[in-house]
Amino acid sequence: MGSPLSQPPVPSKRSPTDPPLGTLYGLGVGPGDPELITVKALSCLRSVPVVAFPAGLRGRPGVAERIIAPWLSPAQTQLPLHFPYVQDLEQLSAAWQQAAEEVWPYLQKGDVAFACEGDISFYSTFTYLAQSLQQQHPAARVRAIAGISSPMAAAAALGIPLTYQHQRLTVLPALYDAQQLETALDSAEVVVLMKVSSVYAQVWEILARRQLLASSHVVQNATKTDQVIYTDLQRHPNLELPYFSIMIVRNE
Repeated sequence: MGSPLSQPPVPSKRSPTDPPLGTLYGLGVGPGDPELITVKALSCLRSVPVVAFPAGLRGRPGVAERIIAPWLSPAQTQLPLHFPYVQDLEQLSAAWQQAAEEVWPYLQKGDVAFACEGDISFYSTFTYLAQSLQQQHPAARVRAIAGISSPMAAAAALGIPLTYQHQRLTVLPALYDAQQLETALDSAEVVVLMKVSSVYAQVWEILARRQLLASSHVVQNATKTDQVIYTDLQRHPNLELPYFSIMIVRNE
């Protein structure tokens, strides 16, 4: 997506007598099941005084917030941060900068954990929050703790290996066109389509033409209580899928 900031920040200035800064920890908290958080992430989550996470829509808890809810204590400050679900870089940059400024006062007092669903380095909002924070406040310290990403969770739910032996894996993010999918299918034995709901009909036609429907699978809301699995997509040309739906195509 390019640089997350459209304007150069003004660096923060600190005196040598200022108290030491806390650390912003990025926690990958897994795809949905609260028990799939790693031991290391859980230890960090329980130890910090402030826990931030992406705010949900229309006042409802977001995915990461629901995952971590069983592990939080009443003594911890919860800090929902608002990120728009848009593709406009100007709006996104403004939101990332605003979120960084909301986190900064807490970091001047102690550690903060930012919980994000999946893995912290895999299409994660944390990437942009951390970059914005460090550009606006170069003294800020950031650490990332890995988590389980949705392709691995979906493969486990299906009971299949994601890859083995010589197989090449291609992952396409939420926005892709037909030619990108065709190229991926030409070059990889396994193709993962993230957030496939908005393009499912188009993808289905391509897979039908390539005779790959029988070896393609969809997992919606992987590892959550409302998880649904679809196998052999020949029988499912018109699925109405939720936003968190992932497709695995075995192209052999």
